[in-house]
Amino acid sequence: MSETIEEKCLSKGVKLTDQRKVIAQVMSQSSDHPDVDELYNRVSKIDPKISIATVYRTVKLFEESGILAKHEFKGGKARYEELNEGHHDHLIDVKSGEIIEFVDEEIEKLQRKVAEKYGYKLVDHKLELYGIKKKS
Repeated sequence: MSETIEEKCLSKGVKLTDQRKVIAQVMSQSSDHPDVDELYNRVSKIDPKISIATVYRTVKLFEESGILAKHEFKGGKARYEELNEGHHDHLIDVKSGEIIEFVDEEIEKLQRKVAEKYGYKLVDHKLELYGIKKKS
């Protein structure tokens, strides 16, 4: 089982105040990629004393500590997700903002092949696909 954000904070020496614990718990329970405003709305339902400035500072601290990953998807606010060891790519619905995480071995092979073709060994990559959901 993977570590929670709280556990990652402890293992990385990030001090967890009560407010940071709430933010960490809410972020750990998020199945989406919230922006700071969305995260603040969720956190303030649990503890109304937490300010948006505290959420901004905490997200920045978690990002700098390698606990959260920041994504700046085209045309929107920065969004955050828990930084995990496993690689995945993103498919973003430009109308709804829905973000789908996926892994496709064919795409992974193709990326390595392209790098090799140009004389490179691929060491990292980021793939973001943007689309509009088809009507069924």
